[in-house]
Amino acid sequence: MAPYPDALRQKRCAGVGDPGRRDVFRLPALSASVADARGRIRARLREWGADTEVRDDASLVVTELFTNAVRHTDSEKIICVVQDIGTVVRLEVTDQGRGTGVPVPCTAEADEEGGRGLLLVSMLSLAWGSDPAEDGTGRVVWAELATHRAPH
Repeated sequence: MAPYPDALRQKRCAGVGDPGRRDVFRLPALSASVADARGRIRARLREWGADTEVRDDASLVVTELFTNAVRHTDSEKIICVVQDIGTVVRLEVTDQGRGTGVPVPCTAEADEEGGRGLLLVSMLSLAWGSDPAEDGTGRVVWAELATHRAPH
């Protein structure tokens, strides 16, 4: 987890990346909306020229973050943001803050269906974390993914 989200935001505002390449959308906080969020992120990144691996990783990350917002909060809507900031793609999922606690990865047993989402997010992301929403009533869970990977 990155302990310095405010520093990242300040750096971004100083001109890193293309501030015009940002998409914000709202969806109902329903399990059925997860596919819509994933599709929107994938389509936007394709338009921006992101490679297949980045699109796949971003799709998986937004799926996990959106699903957590649906399952662990009593939100009516969820706001998603995808932003191209140069060498990093930033994803944000904002709920309405009626959940409990701060998101943390947990250890799931082998026979459990869930519980690995944030672990997966942490493996695919350069950094991830959560912050209070700007309006004070929700939480923003964010992840930053490299736009290019080193060759294998």
